Amino acid sequence: MSWHLFSVFFITTFFISATPGPNMLLAFQYGLNYGVKRTLWTLAGLSLGLFILLLSTLLGLDVISRQSPWLLDIIKIIGALYLIYLGAVTWRDTGESDGLVADAKQMSADIASTQKRGVSDWRLFRIGVWVSLSNPKAILFFAAFFPKFIDFAAPLWSQYILLTLGFFLSETIWQIIYTIGGKQLAGWLEVGNRLAWLNRICGVIFILIALALLIEVASPFVV
Repeated sequence: MSWHLFSVFFITTFFISATPGPNMLLAFQYGLNYGVKRTLWTLAGLSLGLFILLLSTLLGLDVISRQSPWLLDIIKIIGALYLIYLGAVTWRDTGESDGLVADAKQMSADIASTQKRGVSDWRLFRIGVWVSLSNPKAILFFAAFFPKFIDFAAPLWSQYILLTLGFFLSETIWQIIYTIGGKQLAGWLEVGNRLAWLNRICGVIFILIALALLIEVASPFVV
């Protein structure tokens, strides 16, 4: 993998990780409830859950690329269609709800109903793992997103390691930002159309990657 391609991958994942999904909302609310030090246990759980999902996806892609290369093209096409759908949904999401703070509090209430003084560090860790693993759409996203940045004709595991490190670096940076400065970040995003524009940028990214995947699959058939 070239450093240029890795740079494109990292910048792309950095924008995508910035959107306030379930993991970021949990980091945000727990940072407010339990403080930064204790929320690190939750961040570790979130990372472990994501790693399990990502590893499962990459292992599946590795087996498919070696044993059924034709199936890999089908996965790319399905993944591209999913990314187009995801891009359209993300573009239309204007962020006009009750706000990030309300969403985070609702998620926190749904997940952890016990009093915060009675929640152990181990429980905070387990909640983080559970939130990550309870989002099976992450596997579909990884299967759709990662193949565009993988050269299946080259050694795969060095690419897997590099992409995994890049992905977790961007995720960790934003988890820490949401944990430490979540309230300020939420206030900034909720001013005007900032959250809507962030969603639109991510929507365009999804669609561009989808088009690149479709072009890549179709290129051998183009005379």
